[in-house]
Amino acid sequence: MVFQERTYSVLVVSASAAFDRTVSDLLPRNDFFPVNMVKSCGEARRALLDKEYDIVLINAPLQDDFGMRLAIDVCSTSHAGVLLCVKSALYNDVYSKVTPHGVLTLSKPTSLPMITHSLRVLCALRERLRKLEAKQQSVEKRMEEIRLVNRAKWLLIQCLNMTEAQAHRYIEKQSMDTRVSKREVAQDIIKTYAGQPPLSDNPFSSLP
Repeated sequence: MVFQERTYSVLVVSASAAFDRTVSDLLPRNDFFPVNMVKSCGEARRALLDKEYDIVLINAPLQDDFGMRLAIDVCSTSHAGVLLCVKSALYNDVYSKVTPHGVLTLSKPTSLPMITHSLRVLCALRERLRKLEAKQQSVEKRMEEIRLVNRAKWLLIQCLNMTEAQAHRYIEKQSMDTRVSKREVAQDIIKTYAGQPPLSDNPFSSLP
């Protein structure tokens, strides 16, 4: 039913066996796997501690709570797409409260095409969040490399009396000569010189 190549892990939180059967038919294994089902907020919170899910479907009300706070908490603490199904009489009130937190709301009773459409929206949302996660990780990795290289430069300046330009060239040359990243060169420099006292002479003063 879904156009993407990957599969999506799903947590269904519902106290209704009929709802579980209906949803199960809309979650084929080639698109959604694994699919785990629990009946209460407590069980859902424990399941979310054990595993990260791509999609969380909540059929309100649950055995131990309505489910609105659970939906908000999942959106606030994870990258899962959350669908909260509520009775039509409560829809407008619940919608206004959960939408600012990123929760998708569906009014009950509903149709199978509408549930299918909501699942497609959640899949698209998960892909967008996945790309944002990758971008964020890339930026964080680059920032960490910059911090390591700057610390390594400072150690070269402090311990070997290099200038900043000499330290910069040294790290770049080591990276090219050894065919490793500047991050790895910086880590080796930090391991070697951290804690050592500064030198008074500059053995690199003749470097071009």
